[in-house]
Amino acid sequence: MPDFNHAYIGNLVVKAQLGSSEAFAELYATTYNHIYNYSRHYLRDDYLAQDAVQETYISALKNINNIKEPTLFIAWLNQICFHVCYDMTKKAHPDSISSELLELILDDKPEHNPDEHYENKEEIESVKAAVAALPFLEQQVIVMRFYNEMKLEDIAAALSCSRSSVKRYINSGKESLEKMLKKGGGRI
Repeated sequence: MPDFNHAYIGNLVVKAQLGSSEAFAELYATTYNHIYNYSRHYLRDDYLAQDAVQETYISALKNINNIKEPTLFIAWLNQICFHVCYDMTKKAHPDSISSELLELILDDKPEHNPDEHYENKEEIESVKAAVAALPFLEQQVIVMRFYNEMKLEDIAAALSCSRSSVKRYINSGKESLEKMLKKGGGRI
């Protein structure tokens, strides 16, 4: 992740919360490249990324007064961007769920054939709910890898972290998903 001065950004957030459009414009200018690069890596489309950036900042502007800790603005903005990109992907491919993800979280019992589960809307909803219940970074990595079929290197670039960190998040996310789905008998 770029090296942001979080104290400075926190001061801008406070000013924006008090109604300063100049402060919000500076927040935008300071964070735009980071949010655009994340969106471009996630969506793999320059035009969609521009739309995602626009939606991210509109949402940020509407909800800036909800930030309790202004120095955490970047993390908050990242979450908004992730949800915007995720929603855009889901709108384009509403039932997309990787059969590879189902294979990873289901055991080898004959009745757990990934093709059968792919067709089973209830199972898909259970998997989506389990993914949504993951910690934020694990959720991001699982979605990027198995829903968007991104390469590890692209995920690492989008999240500004190492490839080994991405692998660690994938492994812990898969373990958590497996536990959640088995605990609930395949459903949460």
